[in-house]
Amino acid sequence: MVRPLRPMRYWKTKLYPSFSSALNFKEFWNAGLHDGVVFLNEAAAIIGKFNKSVLSDLPVDLNNTNKYLVVLKDSYQAGDGKFLDNGWMMELPHPVSKITWDNYAAISHTTAKELGVDTNDKIKIQIGNKTLEMPAFIQPGAADKTITIEIGFGRTVVGVVGEDVGFNIIPLMSKNGGVSPWIYNATSVSKGNGSYKLASSVEHHVFAGAVAKNILARRGIVYEGTVNEYRKNPHFIMVATKEKKVDQIYPSNKEFYKGVKWGMAIDLNKCLGCEECVIACISENNVPIVGKEQVEDTRIMHWIRIDKYYSGSFDEPIISTQPMLCQQCDDAPCENVCPVAATTHSPDGLNQQIYNRCIGTRYCENNCPYMVRRFNFFNFRDHFKDAYQQSNLLSLVYNPQVTIRSRGVMEKCTFCIQRIMEARSDAIREDRPLKGSDVKTACQVACNTDAIKFGDMNDKGAEFVQYRNNKLGYYVLKSLNVMPNVTYLAKLRNTYTEEES
Repeated sequence: MVRPLRPMRYWKTKLYPSFSSALNFKEFWNAGLHDGVVFLNEAAAIIGKFNKSVLSDLPVDLNNTNKYLVVLKDSYQAGDGKFLDNGWMMELPHPVSKITWDNYAAISHTTAKELGVDTNDKIKIQIGNKTLEMPAFIQPGAADKTITIEIGFGRTVVGVVGEDVGFNIIPLMSKNGGVSPWIYNATSVSKGNGSYKLASSVEHHVFAGAVAKNILARRGIVYEGTVNEYRKNPHFIMVATKEKKVDQIYPSNKEFYKGVKWGMAIDLNKCLGCEECVIACISENNVPIVGKEQVEDTRIMHWIRIDKYYSGSFDEPIISTQPMLCQQCDDAPCENVCPVAATTHSPDGLNQQIYNRCIGTRYCENNCPYMVRRFNFFNFRDHFKDAYQQSNLLSLVYNPQVTIRSRGVMEKCTFCIQRIMEARSDAIREDRPLKGSDVKTACQVACNTDAIKFGDMNDKGAEFVQYRNNKLGYYVLKSLNVMPNVTYLAKLRNTYTEEES
């Protein structure tokens, strides 16, 4: 019997000889264990040239430009279908299309013209002798003659949330009918009968065309630049966002914030638009799901949304992503219109919402320039109460540290006030001052790229303040002079021309 080499002996005989350094083996071994990686002097593997002859084995006529390719993929929200009964995931806007509660056939702008369809029009897809009609969605940047569909929808045996949600793609799939189980050559694709309304969370216009980026910058929403532009002038964002001084409604209140003042910074260079922060906020703050019908009526309740703007052309779009939540303005326009003072300002810089004082006039929502306030039109949770009352499962999803809002009141991002209060209580009990680093918001903790920073703006030595005062920092809609406390760090793009130069 051949005995396997022990790990240390294997490294000594197989790896250490390829390691060119003055380190002896023991130092090499300990350094590898410490760093978790070693770099060896090995020749790069030679990858053979692509053999074009393999294409002749594919069941797709590559020379026929009239053929359509159907690409099936796992759903971002439902996975392969196992998350279809999860209301949080179903109402999570798709990170690319912003569609909720449905799957669809994503096609390019050119393909839509060829088929004579628009978004929400049904298209008829035939693969072999199998046919399916489903709504089309025109996706900027999609490949021509390609139809992308997400699987996992259309289940009939599932819980009350996911029953009959979306379209079942499984009947189109076959073992031997495609390039792979996920790619098929469509027998025919044509315009179907009627239409089907897709529910989108988008509340703003989609800007397209060459001037779109200029429009976004001119309106003070999204600022971007290039690496070369930053190298030439690191302060170019400050120059672009410099506005003429506007008179304030109230006198300066900087002296009001003598202790901790909370703020947030979001680095758009790190943000992927994955929306994990949205799910974290839902979970932490008991944000209800409202269902497809209410999403269509722009009544989605999410406290944070990921805005996506398109510029450039439909074929080669430039995508700008921006998380948007309550900006916790110092001179908040929502506060001075509330007739019952249900929204007020705290000494630590929070724009607070007092639920049991709110009478639901919605004046604050109408006066918010960032469209981040949400109104409870119904007791949305009642729809699922009967389905789960036997096991009392519904109550298990709630965070007991956060109140459950009732019908007729406004709500919005609170900077996770419950976490701030807990950190303040700990500081008092330990007889020490509260620090900005004591608090991490739910969205901040969930962000995999560490794009969200939170802390005390008055703590000049804190790492957070460096993000707040970054050269790339800017405020959305700064010209309104509402003095927001959320700073965005502008995205820098390394374009092809710069790489070549």
